Amino acid sequence: MIFSRSLTAEGKSKALCNGSTVPASVLSDLSQHLIEIHGQSANTQLVKASRQRELLDRFGGEAISSSTAKYLVAFNAYSDLKNRIKAMKTASSMRDKEIADLEEFLEGWSKLKATRGEYTNTVDEISRLSSVEDLRIAAAGAFEASNSEESGALTALGVAKRFLENAKGRDSQLDLIGDQVAESFYTLDEATRDLSSYLSSLEADPGRLNLLQERRAALAAFVKKWANSSDVDSSLVELAARAKSGRENIADLRGGDERISELENELSAIKKDLLSAAKFLSKERAEAATKLSLAVSDELKHLSMPHTQLLVEIESADYSGNLKESDFTANGCDEVSISIKAHATAAKVPIGKGASGGEMSRIMLALEVVIAKTHPVGTYIFDEVDAGVGGKAAIEVGRRLHLLAQSAQVIVVTHLPQVAAWADTHFRVLKRSDGAIVESGVEKLSEKSRVEEIARMLAGLEESTSALEHAAELLAMRGEA
Repeated sequence: MIFSRSLTAEGKSKALCNGSTVPASVLSDLSQHLIEIHGQSANTQLVKASRQRELLDRFGGEAISSSTAKYLVAFNAYSDLKNRIKAMKTASSMRDKEIADLEEFLEGWSKLKATRGEYTNTVDEISRLSSVEDLRIAAAGAFEASNSEESGALTALGVAKRFLENAKGRDSQLDLIGDQVAESFYTLDEATRDLSSYLSSLEADPGRLNLLQERRAALAAFVKKWANSSDVDSSLVELAARAKSGRENIADLRGGDERISELENELSAIKKDLLSAAKFLSKERAEAATKLSLAVSDELKHLSMPHTQLLVEIESADYSGNLKESDFTANGCDEVSISIKAHATAAKVPIGKGASGGEMSRIMLALEVVIAKTHPVGTYIFDEVDAGVGGKAAIEVGRRLHLLAQSAQVIVVTHLPQVAAWADTHFRVLKRSDGAIVESGVEKLSEKSRVEEIARMLAGLEESTSALEHAAELLAMRGEA
């Protein structure tokens, strides 16, 4: 599967999937399962509770994914039935009129017996039967023009075809023309037979025409009464759906308080399933939170943060008490929070307040490395993941990116030579200008150019002997890892 998106100088964009134009939203929906992007805004997103829950659920893998799906089924069933009961209570004052209207509609629909696409098919057949003589003249004229033995196009093409067949093989250009004439002959021959068949099928049928006109009027009148659209066929589809649920709606309306009581008992049973699914999901998340905390804290030791502890905590609803309706959300009954401790005896603080920009970058990288083990993605893109990082910490960031690249494709945009040196392949972003037009481009670097570019990033001088030696030393780390 090949995705691409182009942007013109005028600001217009075009998204393609396997060469076909698609909305940009389609690329976004498809690529989110294939590519994990860590942009410059990712650190800001990490402080949001929704993002923290998403990361934990990704780490939980299939176990949490399955539990979330089961919970969501129960949550949707509960929400739908709760809304149905609410609507029934609200509509109680209008029951009698609604019942009368529904019964009239269902009786009319039962008599109408409409089928999908019937109106369009009826109109087409009326048009055909109303124009039998005109259609006969048109078809007969075309048949005569193509099939006349003396002056028909088919006869003329046949003669031309035979002349060209007699000369076949003597000149390639004439052979090509002969093939085109032969193809035209066979196409016209087939069309002539179709015209003959069509002429045989044409016959006037006043009785059938009258029945169709009455049917068209009946369909249009029914739609005019019960729908708001002028598109009869699409309205009939909507009315069919209304008729399908009509009897159930009448039962709801007629049942009144007794029916509401039955549904409330059903709601209580569904709520038990919802509560059970919510508890199990909370349990799965709590276990995953402990594992994620330990794994990321261990990973941070390799990123020059040896004493920092990451704490992923779950605050679940009070399942032993009376849960409020607001405790149940589409994501479960849990609040996920991530905090850090600078060292073992330090107080924990929310991640957004207790970490610098460079620390946030390393924490985010550690999370991605750990999550990749349980929720692998084919491609990772890191844009400025080394922001606020330098020195030894930058080398460790590069080392972890190199480790991640052993099981996935990792693309990194960086200005740090200590990070760039760990890559298997290097590309340089260029900008050129002729004074009128500015062009940007990307070029792949050769082995020699890699050393020179790393040297330039180190000292700003790609020809400096010491810088080149240092660059070569940095690049050698990858082979020693």
